[in-house]
Amino acid sequence: MTVRCGIDHLLENQAALEMLRGRRLALLGHPASLTRGGAHTLDALAAIPDLAVSSAFGPQHGMRGDKQDNMIESDDYTDPHLGIPVFSLYGENRRPTAEMMDSFDLLLADLQDIGTRIYTFVTTTCYMLEACADAGKPVWILDRPNPAGRPAEGSILEPGWESMVGVGPLLMRHGLTLGEIARWYAEKKGLDLALRVIPMTGYDPDEGPGFGWPLSDLPWVNPSPNASSLNMARCFPGTVLFEGTTLSEGRGTTASLEVVGAPDVDMERVLGLMRQLAPGWLRGCLVRPCAIEPTFHKHAGKLCSALQIHTDTHLYRHDEFQPYRIAALILRSIRTLHPDYQIWRVFPYEYETERLAIDLLSGGTFLREWVDNPSSTPADLDARLKPDEERWLDERAAFLMY
Repeated sequence: MTVRCGIDHLLENQAALEMLRGRRLALLGHPASLTRGGAHTLDALAAIPDLAVSSAFGPQHGMRGDKQDNMIESDDYTDPHLGIPVFSLYGENRRPTAEMMDSFDLLLADLQDIGTRIYTFVTTTCYMLEACADAGKPVWILDRPNPAGRPAEGSILEPGWESMVGVGPLLMRHGLTLGEIARWYAEKKGLDLALRVIPMTGYDPDEGPGFGWPLSDLPWVNPSPNASSLNMARCFPGTVLFEGTTLSEGRGTTASLEVVGAPDVDMERVLGLMRQLAPGWLRGCLVRPCAIEPTFHKHAGKLCSALQIHTDTHLYRHDEFQPYRIAALILRSIRTLHPDYQIWRVFPYEYETERLAIDLLSGGTFLREWVDNPSSTPADLDARLKPDEERWLDERAAFLMY
């Protein structure tokens, strides 16, 4: 069955479009906000007669263009074709100001998420939900697929660890679409909000071979510069952890966030130890040794021993693949083989200067402490994760739409 995203469903729904006429509309979007025909959502909305698009908002990496890496801010500007203000929510302001909120009557949000809690598009969407609730302005979410599908893995963000990479008590690999997250967040926070999700049609997140991503229907358009493939989206709930380490997560290569490496670690030995410690955690994918030489970012210009995670082979099993545990096992194996290795990266991360990036990413200190504890075992991590995973599956059930 043909998959139509929320924007395509909206464009075909004359009754819904009639509800938008007479209101000043704003769009929260980015480069992957596209119609089925390849038009940008902002342009598609502006082309509809009697529809008044009065402003737009861009998240991290910008509305139209791409900004590499984290903490590369975007400025406000005027759209050269439409003549409307485009406000940055990843710059001087990460929440909309009163002036920004005065520029519209109803917000349309059309962001392609990739299914991991730390992706800042989730946080920006939730910040906008809060602002619209406070201002009494409706929000329509134009829903899109979660390419990581329905499997859930990792931990729930602990209280007090909220940040730009963790807006609330979501599981790391949450298994929800952005529309479903919006419904969950609005109820979790008790927002007095007129929220409507324009659903996809024809979408089955359990259907192979995409298992969340309709391979034959939608092109892969990078939602952020380093989200370059479906394989990356599947690996990201684990590989994103390496942003908080001194190891390269592949930025500066053609396989960003699919590989991890360093010039002074023998990753073949690491993989061998991983197979000894927790072979079951490696099921459902191929993990292979390789070499990388990043052209920028960490270890630029240095030959690095690396591992690449593949979900694009005959070995892929969607319900068995555990990227969070694979990443944790890489870290634990490095710590075992190199007890004094400087794993943790100490630097400002997503506007946080006091707390370690690895703790912000994992939503608490437990993962770092597990890696650094010489007596910790895979069973110990399982004992920490499984209750959160089971709790999350129960909690999210009421918000599933597909």
